[in-house]
Amino acid sequence: MYSSTAAQPKRYEDFAYVLDFIPRGKSVIIKEREGPLVQAIGEERLTLLEILANNNADFRSGERIPIGKENRSKIVSVLGKLEYSELTNEARNELQPVLEEMIKGNEQRYIAYFNELQPITPRLHALELIPGIGKTFMRQIVNQRDRKKFETFEELEKRVGIHEPIRLVARRIVEELSGGSRITIFIHR
Repeated sequence: MYSSTAAQPKRYEDFAYVLDFIPRGKSVIIKEREGPLVQAIGEERLTLLEILANNNADFRSGERIPIGKENRSKIVSVLGKLEYSELTNEARNELQPVLEEMIKGNEQRYIAYFNELQPITPRLHALELIPGIGKTFMRQIVNQRDRKKFETFEELEKRVGIHEPIRLVARRIVEELSGGSRITIFIHR
C-alpha cells in the first residue's frame, strides 16, 4: 500500500497500441461524436481506450502511439475507457497478437510477475491463474526463482520447460479484460 507521502500512481496512459482504426466511426463513449476513431490498449495500465484521431492520420494494427499530455501528433484526444464488449470484432481479433508484441517489448516488466507472484489462498497460487500453468509448472517456477530470478522469457522456457510464456500471459490478460476472471493479476480495475 502507498504511504501518505508516496507518489500516487498515474491514472492515465502515455502510450497505447492500436487494435483497430475506424476512419469514419461513431463514438461508443460520447454520443453524437463522429470522426476517425482508434480502439487501443494502454501500455502501462492495460486500459482499453477509444481515441479520436486527426482527420488525415493513418494507423496500423499494433502501432505504438503517444497519447499522453504531450507529443500527440496523430490524435486529438482520448475519449475514454472501453469495455471489452464495446470493442469491434477487428479489435478483439487483434488483441492477443498486439498484447504478445507489447509483452515482448516490455519483457522485464512481465518476467517480473514470474519472479514475484505469490499464493492467493493455501490451495491456489497466482501463477496457476496463467493458462497452461498448473501445480507442476507452478512448483518448478517457484523452485527455480528461489535459486535465481528469471531475467528473460527464454530463460524461463529453458529452466522450467514451459512453452510460449508470452502467449500464455497474453491469453491471461485477454481473459481479465473480457471479464472472464474475478481475480486479476495483470490489469488494474
